[in-house]
Amino acid sequence: MEKLRSVGIIGTGKYVPEKILTNRDLEKMVETNDEWIVSRTGIRERHIASPEQATSDLCYEAALKALESAGMSAEELDLIVVATITPDTFFPSTACILQDKLGAKQAAAFDLSAACSGFVYGLATASNFIKTGMYNNALVIGADTLSRITDYTDRNTCVLFGDGAGAVILGEVPEGRGFQSFDLGAEGAGGTLLKLEAGGSRLPASQETLEGKKHYIYMNGREVFKFAVRVMNTATEDVLRKAGKTKADIDLFVPHQANIRIIQSAMERLDLSPDKCVINVDKYANTSAASIPLALVEAAEEGRMKEGDCVLMVGFGGGLTWGASVLIW
Repeated sequence: MEKLRSVGIIGTGKYVPEKILTNRDLEKMVETNDEWIVSRTGIRERHIASPEQATSDLCYEAALKALESAGMSAEELDLIVVATITPDTFFPSTACILQDKLGAKQAAAFDLSAACSGFVYGLATASNFIKTGMYNNALVIGADTLSRITDYTDRNTCVLFGDGAGAVILGEVPEGRGFQSFDLGAEGAGGTLLKLEAGGSRLPASQETLEGKKHYIYMNGREVFKFAVRVMNTATEDVLRKAGKTKADIDLFVPHQANIRIIQSAMERLDLSPDKCVINVDKYANTSAASIPLALVEAAEEGRMKEGDCVLMVGFGGGLTWGASVLIW
């Protein structure tokens, strides 16, 4: 049997829209205030796509930077995976729209839906294509335009979400480097806790669904919080065990940026010092599938990872889903 390749990240890029929506701005829109939002979520501002921008546009900007970082042209790409719950359209996929924009004529392309866990699901999927030799490289993007499905009259949810895209190029890396393990999971019984109810085959768009505001994010915040704290812990333990690592081996922790309290809870359980954790929820809010790659790419740009560092990524999201990965940078 042919030896499996080692697969890692060989290029990174990110993009957030120019427009910034601050907590002060939200004070003028709904009954809320900056102190309340910051104390409960850690969020101070979020980036919002312009009316003419769709998810593929955010992907495109992030992809260009990732390709440049990897020293590659779009024509060299074998595979494009876009993790998103806010595609431009149901079909064609956002990945296919992006393939055309990039001119990546040789690349297979598809979307993947696992909400905030989507990027880690995408990494696991694409890395296996490369590991087995089916492809030599892949572009994996986590991107969402949550402002399009956010009800800005609902003070419980509108403060939480933002728009953005993070992209990585995967390729073969030296033995001992790259992805060491993945842990993916789902708890479909909790699907109703975090959902976009209408617009699919179960409840197509109608006057009734529009009036009922069923095309906006619904979240049972208390129950999702409890789920998040639990699975962040178990997924981290499982993925470290699979990689033959311990908490002490973690050089950088890149969690899903949903809520500062959830992140702090995870850090306490892992006994991690703040300098080992990437936190940018204050700047971007919860960007769903873009959350982990935005944090990872920002850490790379800031030089927070050196060669050989052990990086742990973990996220949770609608589905309910979770995903974690150990990566040797």
